[in-house]
Amino acid sequence: MAGTLRCILALLILLDFTNDIWTLPAPSSVSMDSVNMRHVLRWRPLQAACNTTVLYSVQYQGEFELLVRNGLWLDAAECQRIPLTHCDLTFDLGSDSSYSLRVRAQCSSQLSVWTRLSRPFNRRDTVLTAPEMKVVMLDNTLQVSFDNLPLTATASVTLWEKEHEQKAVVYQMPAEEELLHFAALQEGAVYCVQAQLVLHSGLRSSSTAPRCVSLTGPDAAAWKAPTTVTVTAVVMLGLLFALFWSIVHCRPDSCQSYFHKEPLPQSLKGNWDIQMLMVGQEEELIEAVPELLSTSTEQKAS
Repeated sequence: MAGTLRCILALLILLDFTNDIWTLPAPSSVSMDSVNMRHVLRWRPLQAACNTTVLYSVQYQGEFELLVRNGLWLDAAECQRIPLTHCDLTFDLGSDSSYSLRVRAQCSSQLSVWTRLSRPFNRRDTVLTAPEMKVVMLDNTLQVSFDNLPLTATASVTLWEKEHEQKAVVYQMPAEEELLHFAALQEGAVYCVQAQLVLHSGLRSSSTAPRCVSLTGPDAAAWKAPTTVTVTAVVMLGLLFALFWSIVHCRPDSCQSYFHKEPLPQSLKGNWDIQMLMVGQEEELIEAVPELLSTSTEQKAS
């Protein structure tokens, strides 16, 4: 009797646990988007009603976990209880083995069942695109650089002199290098550069369009600055000579036309004339005062 009660109780607890947890629908349309060794797992957002934000968790299982660790699943460290519908697994899938991937949803305390990727993913299946190449000419040296090279890829760079493509030389540039230098090239020649990404597995991307540049060399750069200074000095001396000659050989009538002085306005000119007239009259009155005084004295004496 006691055993039967324990079984019934365990069954009720299991049913309650199941109802509490497995009530959410599982995420759908799980797919892997892998370009240039960047691996992003994606899925459709959950359509079920949830009074809080739906959170998602991702796990992965490599061949080592499957065969050696008895089918252990590992949590993707950056993709636990996230509100996003994608997970960047680039650093989690760190080997060329095949990985099984799965994702589940959570709403409050309710969890969905796991949805697995339809087939195991191997990073060797990534899609490679032509790299973004920059070519800079510096004197008689070419500098080649790339933007956002995958860490596990190598840039295969081909260099050739135009019209002599059959003599092309191929250089390998690891992702950790910033610049690839091509020195001791022939001055005045035209060189072309082309590149593609290569994985250790042998997978190759499409090639970039050829970039062709002409090498001017250090001598071409050396004569530009002195020539510019010389031409500027000659032009300035010519302008100064023309100005001096014009001043020395300027005729009076021509010079007067160049340095013509505008007369003052009549209003200002009239005021100055009145002031000058009053000053002149004051001087005449001062000079006439002694004569008037002497005449008046003589008249009184007589």
